Amino acid sequence: MDAPGGHRTTAKRARTAVPQPPDQRSALTTPAAPWSPAPAQAPEAAPAAVALDRVSRRFGDVLAVDDISLNVAAGSVLGIIGPSGSGKTTTIRMISGALNPDTGTVRVLGEDPRHFQRRTRERIGYMPQLFVLYPDLTARENLDMMAALFGIPPWRRGARVDEVLHLVELWDARNRRASAMSGGMQRRLELACALVHRPSFLILDEPTAGIDPMLRTKVWQELDRLRGEGVTILVTTQYVSEAEYCDSVALISEGQLVAHAPPDELRRRALGGEVIEVGTAAPFDVRALGPIENVVALRQTGPAQMIVVAEDAGLASPRVNDAVERAGGKVEFSREYRPNFDEVFTALVTVHAERNQPGAGAPAGSLPLAMRPR
Repeated sequence: MDAPGGHRTTAKRARTAVPQPPDQRSALTTPAAPWSPAPAQAPEAAPAAVALDRVSRRFGDVLAVDDISLNVAAGSVLGIIGPSGSGKTTTIRMISGALNPDTGTVRVLGEDPRHFQRRTRERIGYMPQLFVLYPDLTARENLDMMAALFGIPPWRRGARVDEVLHLVELWDARNRRASAMSGGMQRRLELACALVHRPSFLILDEPTAGIDPMLRTKVWQELDRLRGEGVTILVTTQYVSEAEYCDSVALISEGQLVAHAPPDELRRRALGGEVIEVGTAAPFDVRALGPIENVVALRQTGPAQMIVVAEDAGLASPRVNDAVERAGGKVEFSREYRPNFDEVFTALVTVHAERNQPGAGAPAGSLPLAMRPR
């Protein structure tokens, strides 16, 4: 159904870890089964909740989305991450049916978004990037109206409205007009309106923009809970660190899909493998080390420090330690190196841009992130 201002309010769990506050994100459990290759005799997989096949969209001379193909598994969280103007919102609007692609096909819940059946549309919740609710209605009135539009009966509506008001921490502002709310409060009200009818597919365009870090964490905890109930969730964000909370991540830059994989796989691509930091008790020249089984590359990062890129860090670490000792050194420490997602995103986008330069051969950016000069 369409809400005022052109807002289309539309309507198994990959891991069990609940997102933690920002300083604990590195402890999140690695996503599991949904991305593992299916066994040869496995039954045919269910259709993807979202399938984009070579989709492009142009606005005049600007190619906003350039030949993107993307599948989203049902019951998973896909994060669409990229800088402002990268094509995230245009992609989301084509998935919601608000825009038509110039080329390619889009299928959502098995249907063309331009011709959703009413029952399909009612399964979808959509939070747009811009505020489009009724400014003269209170928070409670906006929510009650949206619940009524989706057919929630009056005897259930009040409890559900109260529930989502508490969820987005707007209970104390429930009787305040939307026009009198701050930008962050309006974003929370939009999110509440997208959730009020309990959708099975949720599209959120920058849901955490303009809200404080503590509430961002709470929003992601709620998204994790919804995923546990089988809800498929698409989230666009400029907060690259939020990739940690997603089952898979689509990196978009200048309208092109740079990469699509689980978070740990993106790290591996950016680094060129698994990376170990090694420190020695005294200055040590990495050139004293010969070839080491399972080691892809070595790099000196300080007089007594080196970075090791390996196919398997667990296998490589003792071999590197032994090699250092045979060369006359003594290992002081050996630990895994995990870049934050700002580094991962920068590395992947840089490599993608350099490879797309006319006449580019083997660009320096094609080196693993860990091996680049500083």
